[in-house]
Parts: sequence; structure tokens; C-alpha cells
Amino acid sequence: MTKTEVIASVAGDLNATEKAVDEAITRATTLVQAMIGGRAALGISPVMGADAQTKALETIAALGVARQAMVACHEELAKDHRRMGWGAFAHFDDKGNQPTTGEHRLRAV
Repeated sequence: MTKTEVIASVAGDLNATEKAVDEAITRATTLVQAMIGGRAALGISPVMGADAQTKALETIAALGVARQAMVACHEELAKDHRRMGWGAFAHFDDKGNQPTTGEHRLRAV
């Protein structure tokens, strides 16, 4: 693999991981909404399910910490990339947008 291909591969995995953490946060917050809405729809006391809801909220907090760590990882990789004299690279499609799927091309930014 060429240097550009390796960089693109690592960048793709990094972006996929960041997206996965964001999706997990979204799903966990949707779960909490469903728990509250379901309890209210069934006329169940807020006491019921409180422990489960607390655990779901703790999960969201942990995912927030994970997200911060991924952002820090991204920043560190960018620093290392520049330290090695490779400049800054990003994924772009033919219109200059960062694609979410398909082929990725690299260009200096």
C-alpha cells in the first residue's frame, strides 16, 4: 500500500469510529426517551424503572467520555501527521464534500 492509501485507511477507520460513537449516543438518548414515554403512556409511577433509567443515563455519560477521547485521538493523529511532514489531508468527493460512503480520494488541505 502507498502512503496515501495507508493514511486514507486510518482516516476512514477513525471517522467510522467517531460516527459509531455519535450513533451510540443518539440511540442511548432515544432509549431514555422511550423509557420515559413508555412509562408515561402506561401510567406507571416514575419510581418504576428509575434504576434502569439511571443506568441508561450513566451509559450516555460514559459515551460522552468516549467521544471526547476519540476527538483527542483525532487531534493527536493530526499532530503526528504534521510532525512527519505529510501536511494535512482530508477525504473529498469530486464536489469538494466529505463523502460518507464509497471511494475516497485524498487531497491536501
